[in-house]
Amino acid sequence: MSFLSVFFGFILFFNIALALAIIFLERKDPSSTWAWLMVLLFIPIAGFILYLIFGKRLSSQRIFTWDTKSKLGVKRAVQKQLRAIEENSFNFKHKELIEYKDLYYLHLRNNDALFTQDNSVEIYTDGEKKFAALLEDLEKAEDHIHLLYYIIRHDKLGMKISDVLIRKASEGVEVRALYDDMGSRGISKKFLNRMRKAGVQVESFFPPKIPKVNLKINFRNHRKLAIIDGTVGYIGGFNIGDEYLGHNKKFGYWRDTHLRISGDAVPNMQTRFILDWNQASRNDIMYEDRYFEAESDGDVGVQIVSSGPDSDWEQIKNGYIKMIMTAKEYVYIQTPYFIPDESLRDALRIAVLSGVDVKIMIPNKPDHPFVYWATLSYIGDLLNAGADVYIYQHGFLHAKTIVVDGKIASVGTANIDVRSFRLNFEVNAFLYDKGLAERLVEAFHDDVAHSTIMTRKLYAKRSLGVRFKESVSRLLSPIL
Repeated sequence: MSFLSVFFGFILFFNIALALAIIFLERKDPSSTWAWLMVLLFIPIAGFILYLIFGKRLSSQRIFTWDTKSKLGVKRAVQKQLRAIEENSFNFKHKELIEYKDLYYLHLRNNDALFTQDNSVEIYTDGEKKFAALLEDLEKAEDHIHLLYYIIRHDKLGMKISDVLIRKASEGVEVRALYDDMGSRGISKKFLNRMRKAGVQVESFFPPKIPKVNLKINFRNHRKLAIIDGTVGYIGGFNIGDEYLGHNKKFGYWRDTHLRISGDAVPNMQTRFILDWNQASRNDIMYEDRYFEAESDGDVGVQIVSSGPDSDWEQIKNGYIKMIMTAKEYVYIQTPYFIPDESLRDALRIAVLSGVDVKIMIPNKPDHPFVYWATLSYIGDLLNAGADVYIYQHGFLHAKTIVVDGKIASVGTANIDVRSFRLNFEVNAFLYDKGLAERLVEAFHDDVAHSTIMTRKLYAKRSLGVRFKESVSRLLSPIL
């Protein structure tokens, strides 16, 4: 028997063993199982390596220092709110929003997402305005600055922000910056060392233990948070880079959605940052009152909801589904990627068939080709049910927003795709306020003016080449 026949026999045996493990031991959902079986079938050796990197799960691992929540008093506050809601003694400032009590309860019970009702929230849909506001707040910092971004680039905007961080550190302000190792893979050591030498504490999330070999590359911290002095917090879709100001010729104008929040939701954002920082750094942030001195001056209801591959539940996705199922009039969605799993597709389909006006807006160009083709395949399902689909033409749409009936909304980092629901670490603000929801509806309508509508007739005219790309991408969508 030749060496090659023994080798290929071993590979065949190994692939069969791995396939059986995926089916019977890992118990993945069926769509993900089939996608991985395809990869193993068509690229047997490389497929095994890809599975080692991209197929592992973290659900059984507790990677965060969860005792931090106890130290911060989160568990105690959550239990107090749960009892009040269960006993119907919770004081809702906006009585007309009591109908969403089940949504509050869902996030509170399963995600420790405290419901706060005294927030002021500003909406930014333009990168220039968002970063002008952030830079202004950074300049005013007196005690601490905490930044967490999936992508930090070493470009003009990155340098502008790092200059402020360095200056504030020299003034005695505590400055911490956390970035994702995969998202910010192009960041230069010179850029980072310049900040570190000036006293800025900088860490990366899930860096490789062996240079260039990162087995956790598939699990990305996609969150974007900025907390200044514990009183102001930013959350949304913008990363730090010139393209988010619309300075990239490939994408053109960058349309995103970001929030500036002040009020009691900020300590909840702070808790999220501390958990992530303490996972990534050896220099843990300890409990101190100064990190949680929020100033309450508004009346907007907010819950800060997190999800990730270490969680038992796909919490943000569950929140999306719950929102959709409460809709009586309309659901407006903006997302750069639309790869819903079966449960979310069913929720949207049922809403449309129940007479709810479902409108979905996606970009007209890809930043990730396979994800883009998969998106095109899934919008056909909703078109056939009767949803309206808009293709944004004025640059690149990166906003992650859902608005229901002009009363509740969600803005954050989670896309409508399997990666955001199962593989990325995400954070969203769920908003309970008619005025705020209506402003997001206005933003949607403004974007409609820069969009074309995809009709069933146009969709049916797709070329065979496009349909082939869609079909392949759809099969792989559970693991994209």
